[in-house]
Amino acid sequence: MRGEEIQEMSNELNSFLFSTPAMTSAFSAVRQLHSMMRFEWALMCALEQLGIAESGSGAVLGSLLDPNFVDEAEMESKAAKSGNIAIPFVRQLTATVKAKSEAAARAIHLGATSQDVLDTALVLQMRDGLELISAALARLDRALVKQVRLHSNTLMMGRTWLQAGPPTTLGLKLAGTLAALRRHRERIDAAQHRAIVLQFGGAVGTLAALGARGGEVAAAVARRLDLREAETPWHTQRDSLVEMVAVLAGLTGTLAKFARDIALLMQSEVAEVSEGGGEERGGSSTMPHKHNPVACAAVIAANARMPGLATTMLAAMPQEHERGLGLWQAEWETVPEAFRLTAAALAQAIEIAEGLEVNEARMRANLDAALGLPMAEAVSTALAPKVGRSAAYEILRNAANQATDGKRHLSEVLKRMPEVTAHLSDVEIDRLLVPDEYLSSAQRFIAQVLGDADADR
Repeated sequence: MRGEEIQEMSNELNSFLFSTPAMTSAFSAVRQLHSMMRFEWALMCALEQLGIAESGSGAVLGSLLDPNFVDEAEMESKAAKSGNIAIPFVRQLTATVKAKSEAAARAIHLGATSQDVLDTALVLQMRDGLELISAALARLDRALVKQVRLHSNTLMMGRTWLQAGPPTTLGLKLAGTLAALRRHRERIDAAQHRAIVLQFGGAVGTLAALGARGGEVAAAVARRLDLREAETPWHTQRDSLVEMVAVLAGLTGTLAKFARDIALLMQSEVAEVSEGGGEERGGSSTMPHKHNPVACAAVIAANARMPGLATTMLAAMPQEHERGLGLWQAEWETVPEAFRLTAAALAQAIEIAEGLEVNEARMRANLDAALGLPMAEAVSTALAPKVGRSAAYEILRNAANQATDGKRHLSEVLKRMPEVTAHLSDVEIDRLLVPDEYLSSAQRFIAQVLGDADADR
């Protein structure tokens, strides 16, 4: 087997980590060619509508919307010499159309430039990709809402700097993820409005080849493709594409935070949650007892590649004058890869959220095993009005050290400290150390995320 064949097979074998079948299809070579053909068809229809192209020219190109006429091998060979695939694509299209109608062939690509074809094709592919992302986000939202409601009162240890903190609930932890994902949805919508626009400017963005009819043609092309017209051609103003990739990178960052937290909670010594999926999911090749967080690993792996893509897009922004040299080309694989990785991360996050298994008993046991130490803040807060905040903090710090060193419950230590018992009774100490009583606004925050009527409590 040749080296390139081995590499291609390797890429396919690992593709489950870094894309989904639907997103791979959306950014496939076939879909790119189809999208390029749609641009040329829309342009021809616009030219015909305005009397610039012969009647019937649009129908001729419409018959070629599935571009089976393309000789991909020849196109790739020619593209290596011309610098992009649009040039050999237009030549092959022209030759094919000429055999059907010389009049139509004369109007092909009129007023456009290679970048108009490629950028608009990318925009059309991005629009399809964003529909997939939107559907995945909606499904993940539903799964998280279900889990938040189910576990709004599921008590667990809060953790700061990977150390035990006061209690929280699993519902609140997941509500934080849900709220962040909804903010990302808003960012995507805003970025989509700016990025999903027609690219049509001709050689230097003036549409000079169309004379006084340029604006009319552009408007007609935009309507035919159901795209918004840009204020100006954006051949070297790439801010909207940069924003889109950055927004997707932010989304996968939130998904990776969610996945990392779940993976940490799956550690053997914690064991508070687990990925679902049955006995075969997450197995080890050598250790029969293991149940690895494989979906979490996939999300984190996808996200690890996203900052580099966002950096590439930022680095490619200073494109020269009216048409860029090299930096535009750097985007060609970067934008599709960002969409593929985002789709993969979303798919795996959905697996986690829908199949999440929660061990409430273990959560409670882990809290109990902490000997009351996570509740030190509650006692310190109760003491502060009586002895001062700094003094209360030092008293509880001393008590916590005694409890840790002696492996005693904090309650036992506190009840033997005169500086505590002078202000708090044994009953008050015990009440302050009940984790369920130290959740304060947790339910209010959850209600606000869910939009429940009692959010103002």
